[in-house]
Amino acid sequence: MQSEHLPDVLRIEQASYPDPWSHASFSKELGSSPPSLAIVARRDEAVVGYVVAWLVLDEAHIGNVAVAPETRRQGIGHMMMEWLQGHAIEQGCTCSTLEVRDSNTAAKQLYTQLGYLTVGRRQQYYRNPREDAIVMVKTIK
Repeated sequence: MQSEHLPDVLRIEQASYPDPWSHASFSKELGSSPPSLAIVARRDEAVVGYVVAWLVLDEAHIGNVAVAPETRRQGIGHMMMEWLQGHAIEQGCTCSTLEVRDSNTAAKQLYTQLGYLTVGRRQQYYRNPREDAIVMVKTIK
């Protein structure tokens, strides 16, 4: 992800989440050196999805992932997550973690298909509206 991708990323973010990340939040990740990793998926030069993750020691933590509404259910999220997993393995990670809104059925289904297991719940983790987060983990090698 680069700064010129931010308008498209923010459009996708605002269409995807009730409490979206700000321009400043994404800019901060772009300005960070590792362990922050931000990638985009593009189709015909248009950004259609993105992932922000942090690779710390042996863990890849997924902080944010979204796909443009008009391109969902086309394998883009799956492709980005698979790419991230391969990169994380190359960097020495052995597990991947994430939190997902309990009501986000499509995302939970994707993560389950990718091999993530539910290991916990964070009560009232999300704001606007308040909602629990489901904690998911995947062993990668």
